[in-house]
Amino acid sequence: MFSKVLIANRGEIALRVLRACKELGIQTVAVHSTADQDAMHVRLADESVCIGPPPSRDSYLNIHQIVAACEITGADAVHPGYGFLSENAKFADILDAHGITFIGPTADHIRIMGDKITAKKTAEELGIPVVPGSEGEITTDEDAARIAKEIGFPVIIKATAGGGGRGMKVANNEEELSIALSTARSEAGAAFGNEAVYIEKYLGRPRHIEIQVLGDGEGNAVHLGERDCSLQRRHQKVWEEANSPSLNENQRAEIGEICANAMRKLKYRGAGTVEFLYEDGKFYFIEMNTRLQVEHPVTEAITGIDLVNEQIRVASGAGLSVTQDDIRFHGHAIECRINAEDPNTFVPSPGTITHYHTPGGLGVRVDSGVYQGYKIPPYYDSLIGKLIVHGRTRVECMMRLRRALDEFVVDGINTTIPLFRELLANPDIANGDYDIHWLEKFLAAKAAK
Repeated sequence: MFSKVLIANRGEIALRVLRACKELGIQTVAVHSTADQDAMHVRLADESVCIGPPPSRDSYLNIHQIVAACEITGADAVHPGYGFLSENAKFADILDAHGITFIGPTADHIRIMGDKITAKKTAEELGIPVVPGSEGEITTDEDAARIAKEIGFPVIIKATAGGGGRGMKVANNEEELSIALSTARSEAGAAFGNEAVYIEKYLGRPRHIEIQVLGDGEGNAVHLGERDCSLQRRHQKVWEEANSPSLNENQRAEIGEICANAMRKLKYRGAGTVEFLYEDGKFYFIEMNTRLQVEHPVTEAITGIDLVNEQIRVASGAGLSVTQDDIRFHGHAIECRINAEDPNTFVPSPGTITHYHTPGGLGVRVDSGVYQGYKIPPYYDSLIGKLIVHGRTRVECMMRLRRALDEFVVDGINTTIPLFRELLANPDIANGDYDIHWLEKFLAAKAAK
């Protein structure tokens, strides 16, 4: 096992990793920008190192500063959390060259799954069902038109290096296709420095279903069921739950085993998530995230398995602590992402938290790095915490969530807590009858009133 882990992240995920390390008896190092010197994980870590000014490029994305912090403190491993450098193959390579373990997949697996065209080809080869579309990059309007006719409109143009909805455009007919193609290329170039795009069939009312997997890098892998992440705004997840209201036990077992078997063939190491669009009983692979997900606590709630602990075990060479036969699913869990944003306009709301009280009681968990008097900086993601609630049934879970939201107090800034209260009062949400477009339609209708 590692003696000292450097946590190359900030906020709630840095605190989450720190807690797992402490439970394993591992010393921790927090790195931070000057804006985060009073952050909770910095206060609780055994050691801390300032790695630069507030802009992420000068601190949390500064590989040389992070490696230097490892060398100064004697850290023998780095946990990247999510975001920032968590899916950066170059970072994993550099750590390896310095004899420091990257707590995550191999650099090769990050590269394979980081390019969406390569990821799709790899998934298909591994037996994972994929969305109909181009086999590679689309370079001309003529190629786009030919493929669109083959798979049928509407189609979606996607950046190969994309994420967060950037470089994605829908075309409903041939007239819209050329404009969608050029716009997607421009957005992809501006956002990722790579204009390459590809084309896929656009599904009308799909759900977003993802399968959590764990592998030991030696050919052993398990799945921990699915999460339903269909409630999204601008391709950003807002509410996640497990199990999905749309799947039954047989569907769960079938797609889970397909993904676990693929990871065995790939000899995947660590935690990963295979993401699908799901419509009319069929799964269509869209991407694989080679890291811990923001929504991992809902899987922990229904399985009782500590995913960060498993990541650390596997990276240290200790292997997985569970087999597929050990995994059982208990009850239902929902996660709400509490952002420092106006609940109607979603404009960021940085500032000082004047009063802060988290809910408690049976089945309630809050992952957050903030506290009363903490000043939320304007430089980073607006996520300030996650409310995770678990119950024996989905109905019990939602009742518990309603109670927990009523107890949650965050004063001094705007948050998205009121939005979740509205969602809980909606019959579609109560019935589990929603898709990836539902939330944006709901918000548009609300704004039009």
